Amino acid sequence: MCGLSGEINFDGRPADAAALQRMTDALAPRGPDGSGIVLRDNVGLGHRRLKIIDLSEKAQQPMVDSDLGITLAFNGCLYNYPELRKELEAKGHRFFSTGDTEVIIKAWKEWGDRCVDRFLGMFAFVLHERDTGVVVIARDRFGIKPLYLAEKGRRLRFASTLPAILAAGDVDTAIDPVGLHHYMSFHAVVPPPHTILKGVTKFPPATIRTIQPDGSARDRLYWAPDMTRHAEDANLSAEDWRDRVLDSLRTAVRRRLVADVPVGVLLSGGVDSSLVVGLLAEMGQTGLMTFSVGFEEANGEKGDEFAYSDLIAKHYDTDHHQIFVPHDRLMQALPGTIQAMSEPMVSYDNVGFYLLSQEVSKHIKVVQSGQGADEIFAGYHWYPPLVGSTDPVGDYAKAFFDRDHETLKTQLNGDYVADTDVSRALVEAHFARPGAETPVDKALRLDSQVMLVDDPVKRVDNMTMAWGLEARVPFLDHELVELAGRIPPEHKLAQGGKGVLKEAARQVIPSEVIDRKKGYFPVPALKYIQGPYLEMVRDALTSQAALERGLFQPDYLERLFDDPTGHITPLRGSELWQAAVLEMWMQSHGV
Repeated sequence: MCGLSGEINFDGRPADAAALQRMTDALAPRGPDGSGIVLRDNVGLGHRRLKIIDLSEKAQQPMVDSDLGITLAFNGCLYNYPELRKELEAKGHRFFSTGDTEVIIKAWKEWGDRCVDRFLGMFAFVLHERDTGVVVIARDRFGIKPLYLAEKGRRLRFASTLPAILAAGDVDTAIDPVGLHHYMSFHAVVPPPHTILKGVTKFPPATIRTIQPDGSARDRLYWAPDMTRHAEDANLSAEDWRDRVLDSLRTAVRRRLVADVPVGVLLSGGVDSSLVVGLLAEMGQTGLMTFSVGFEEANGEKGDEFAYSDLIAKHYDTDHHQIFVPHDRLMQALPGTIQAMSEPMVSYDNVGFYLLSQEVSKHIKVVQSGQGADEIFAGYHWYPPLVGSTDPVGDYAKAFFDRDHETLKTQLNGDYVADTDVSRALVEAHFARPGAETPVDKALRLDSQVMLVDDPVKRVDNMTMAWGLEARVPFLDHELVELAGRIPPEHKLAQGGKGVLKEAARQVIPSEVIDRKKGYFPVPALKYIQGPYLEMVRDALTSQAALERGLFQPDYLERLFDDPTGHITPLRGSELWQAAVLEMWMQSHGV
């Protein structure tokens, strides 16, 4: 797990060494264990390293294979690299390091762009061939590892974070109305290629791009989930599906133990992270480090789920660390949390993960986490109403969207409003694609391929990497996801959601954690904005920078200031917090 950066000039100019250094320096928190830059004429690659696999300097990056003439900058982890290495050695490849980075180089040489089909893991990488001038860019199936791009004229820059792109300079920082529409409507989910800024785009997941020396490029989408029923599965019972899910999840958790350092768990106390702990204990892991965070209550709403995380920690005798965050520490952490965001994100989980990661990084470098289970096994409340829906797009939007297009036009100033309802159009287009049989299947596919990438997964990456911590997500093992896609929706929707997963969990963990009411990462002070929090967001939204930007209509902001707790979105988010995070993020990054 690391951070990468780079620049390619397609007009023959040498790569800008100073800009590359600024981008690489901006990625320092992601990789505190080492840094490197390689310049070769018009191509420059930069890297910050977090040592997880092959702790020696032989695995430093950017990695240069002089014999093959290939330079690589890579962020992530290939969990099946030992198996791939053996296969490549049998084909005559010789290795100078022992980690996963060099495996990508040899795999590209052996299999070309088909190499990614063989990779099990999370990754973003950029590879340059010395002799042909070809550049290759790839991202994992779920976009667990981020990659941002900025094209200007005949120059392409890229980095693991959007702020690193900004650090290079010469970026169009005008607000993108399409990105803004998604942020305000699609609950801050801004799908590729858009970001909130016109001059920066996102490289899409499950994609490999081959770029020729003249700048021409070819993309290949190398994976997509199949949400259809298979004839050979027709006679499988609920118990059969339960057993298959448990076997697949065991494999996914075991894969994510590959490391040359210890691996812990972020333990929320929910069924997902508790199941990961239970499976690791089942595999014989002792002295497992687990970590939980909780917050001070506000407006009568409890701010922790320690009762459940403590229950699991005690049951499995883990080395448990419980972090309680009072209001004053929460306030102090918010500027750092917003600074750590590659893009503005509204979820209250951000500050929770930020503070949790700060504490975890004092003890350990790698953790497994429960993200993705809700999107894969139908754990959210908007899936059941879609059963038999005659208007799946409308029913999905009613539950998930923060506001409709007409309402948005009364809240944003005119120049910032997209011409059409681009967010609803995106959902309509996604739902219309073949390969998903029912409205529930369509929503699960959208959420696992779009929402998950640019909300929970991005949140976990940004907040853990702010402290040099690698988070691995076994529920996003693509083989597990492929299995889940074949399961009939009724098995997933049972028991209030995630029924088949809950039945699998019953074979492993205490039922008290499974049958509890579904919880979230509660940070009530940011949902019910009062006192110093109200002062903070009012200051940001009425500052000179905000007034000059003129994003929001003044009367809309006044309504929010007058009654912050009265403007809550269908997903239980604060409209005021959503507006404030956007403005604070732009100010934090000098936009």
